[in-house]
Amino acid sequence: MPAFRPIMIAASLAAALADMAMAEIRLVMVDQPGCSYCIAWEDEIGPAYPNTAEGRFAPLLKADLRDGPPDGVTYDRRVSFTPTFILVEDGQEIARMEGYVGQDFFWPVYASLLSKHTDFSQDESANAD
Repeated sequence: MPAFRPIMIAASLAAALADMAMAEIRLVMVDQPGCSYCIAWEDEIGPAYPNTAEGRFAPLLKADLRDGPPDGVTYDRRVSFTPTFILVEDGQEIARMEGYVGQDFFWPVYASLLSKHTDFSQDESANAD
């Protein structure tokens, strides 16, 4: 058994490092059927989002208001409005934006939210797109 101890320790260390590398930032969009502002976001932002620096940094995860948080995600408080955009790190809410009033407002506010609550840089956004 002692010969296996270094292997077990190495395996445990590798698993811990893998868990740390899997730390992720996601943007959860909470919507509901018939939400006209959600539809506007889908039309104006949705197609481009995954191709932006912001979208690559915080991939989108959609959630229905009536279903509660997706598996592995915890909200700090109840979601009352749609759309609500919840920035999560390792499944825990770190910031949110409620509502959508157009792309001219969304992008700068969202980039500021990312910069304030994560290690995202607005310079990445300007240089990447």
